Amino acid sequence: MAKILLVEDDRVMALTIITAMEGQQHTVEHVVEGKEALMMLMLTSYDLVILDWALPDLQGIDVLAQMRQRRDSTPVIMLTARELEQDKERGLDAGADDYVTKPFSLKELAARVRALLRRSSGNATNLITAGLLSLDMQTHELRKEDVRIALLPMEFALIEFLMRNPGEVFSADALLERVWHSHSESSVEAVRTCIKRLRQKLDSEDTPVSQSVIETIPKVGYRLRA
Repeated sequence: MAKILLVEDDRVMALTIITAMEGQQHTVEHVVEGKEALMMLMLTSYDLVILDWALPDLQGIDVLAQMRQRRDSTPVIMLTARELEQDKERGLDAGADDYVTKPFSLKELAARVRALLRRSSGNATNLITAGLLSLDMQTHELRKEDVRIALLPMEFALIEFLMRNPGEVFSADALLERVWHSHSESSVEAVRTCIKRLRQKLDSEDTPVSQSVIETIPKVGYRLRA
């Protein structure tokens, strides 16, 4: 389960890629312009970027160059119709981790994403942080400040997802689909119960629900306070 930034101005292609990546249980945020991508990368941490070369404002390769200049090491897959060897060389030299030419197979793209995520995970920290929370992916240990919090498996899966997407709002149905992966095996009530248990573990006894680490957005869903 990875958080991916897709930078692609062709909305039909973008929707196709988003559908394919979400089918692999990844979360995808989509932007059209290079400047917007650079802003998003300053505000949010991503596991991987899928970057089109031809964008309305900046060239994808210029976005990539700016990322690397500011020491952003997020893995990047470059998408482009440019097939010449010198273009591939230019993209890789600019800092791309992989280079996929259009048209391409969605299965191949998904496989390249998986391979790059595996490769980068070996170099990346095992620690996810959000606010006062830290989650060690190797030991499966959650801490709030310096206090260790014991978690059941689904509690771990849910808090991991929320910590990878701090401040974003998800309905109970969306959490059921993204975390439980199956509507048939569980229900929305299972999501609500899991959130209730997490709140009991994360919040102090006198914390009102309105100030919970996991915030309820009325008639919309839930989000982790960033």
